[in-house]
Parts: sequence; structure tokens; C-alpha cells
Amino acid sequence: MGTADRHRLIGELLRTREAVTVDELMAECGASGATIRRDLEILAANGVLKRVHGGARSLLFKGDNPGYGQRELEDHQGKVRIAAAVDALLQDREHVWLDSGSTATEIARSIGKRQLTVMPMSLHSVDALAGGRPELILHGGRLVPGELSFRGPMAEANVRSLRFDTAVITPCAFNLKDGLLAHDLDDAAVKRAGLESASRVIVAGSGSKWRASALALVAAMDAADVLVTDVEPAPKDLSLLDELSVEVVIA
Repeated sequence: MGTADRHRLIGELLRTREAVTVDELMAECGASGATIRRDLEILAANGVLKRVHGGARSLLFKGDNPGYGQRELEDHQGKVRIAAAVDALLQDREHVWLDSGSTATEIARSIGKRQLTVMPMSLHSVDALAGGRPELILHGGRLVPGELSFRGPMAEANVRSLRFDTAVITPCAFNLKDGLLAHDLDDAAVKRAGLESASRVIVAGSGSKWRASALALVAAMDAADVLVTDVEPAPKDLSLLDELSVEVVIA
């Protein structure tokens, strides 16, 4: 089992367990104790878990939302497919607003060789795009620790001061009843600014976010022009999305 696969497995185990031991992980991953301990140190540094004597503890208690490091490990192959599908929808020389989050980071990796102008809303995406072909526009604002995403009035105002061909929104949850959702009000405000500043809106989200819930409303579902996801919605939902003129792309 490769390093990335071990990290994803450890992250998945700590989604359902409060703690795991090095011995348990050695059995699950088929790896040596030294390798597992090294993995735990890396994952602890990335905010996925808390390193304790003999193993690790989950950081997800009482339904807390997973941190960026945890989310980056989850649904990875689906995010890669979603990123490739979003890449295929973009035209060279477009001006693109790119949301924050682990799916957005994967999209940044996918479009790194494209001739685009991009405003990325997280340092994770900036890092993925730096040194590539896209021209970057940076906006300032308050930097959220861990997420390394930009929030606050400065970020929102700078987004609204520009006009984009396409906004790529990566909501925390989405469903037909409520629309596009975010876990906090500041994130929702920045997402809404990007959405309202673009001629076309692409919503990109894995199937795990479909029918999920979150606190803050970004916009109704009909604000989207295209929905890119890795799980095909039920026929009834596809019919409703068609009525809303939302194109569905299954990655």
C-alpha cells in the first residue's frame, strides 16, 4: 500500500473511531511500526489527527466539521475526476474565480497548464497554480488557519470589484430544497460574491455533498449553470435540475 493510500485509510478510520493504535494501523495497512509512526506525524502536522502515545486520536468530536487535512484525504479519486471535468468546461483565456476547499485545490492542480486568468480563494490553490501557465490575481483578506482560505470584507469587496467569465463554486453541501450551502457565514459571503460576479457558474461537488446540510445559504440551486459531480442524481432530481436549466456533468 502506497503512502497516499495509507493516509487516506487512516483518515477514513478516524472518521468512525475516536482513536487508533499503531498496532491496529500496522494490521490495517500492512506496514511497519516505523512507517505508521511516520505517517501519523505527517497527518498530525496537516491537521488530520492528534498524535498520542501509541497511536492517534480523531479530531472529529460531537459532529464537528472535518478540517482541510481530513477532507483532502476523502473522495480523492472522485475529486480528480471532477477536476478534470471542470477543466474540460473552461476555455483558454477565460477569467476564472476559483473557490476554496479540497475540491478547489484539485481543480487548481488540473488547470495548472491552462492559459487562464484565475483568482484562487485559498493558498492551497495558489501553491498548486504557482509556476504554471495561469495568470493569478490575488485579493487579500483574512486568512483562515488550516483552511488557508481568504475571508472577510476585504476579500469579498475585491472579488466584487471584478467580473469573471466563470465562477467555480465548491459548496460544503447542496440540495434541491435549500440550494448551495456553506458551513459558516463568512465563507457563504465570499462564495456569493464570486457567484454574483461571474457570467457563468459551475458548481463542483462530490456525491457526498449532495443532499447534505450546512448552516449558511449561498444561493438557490438555479444560480448554477452547470453542476459537476461524481454521482448521478436520481431521475426525479435530474428532471428538477433540467427544469431549473442546470446542466449536469457526471465525472
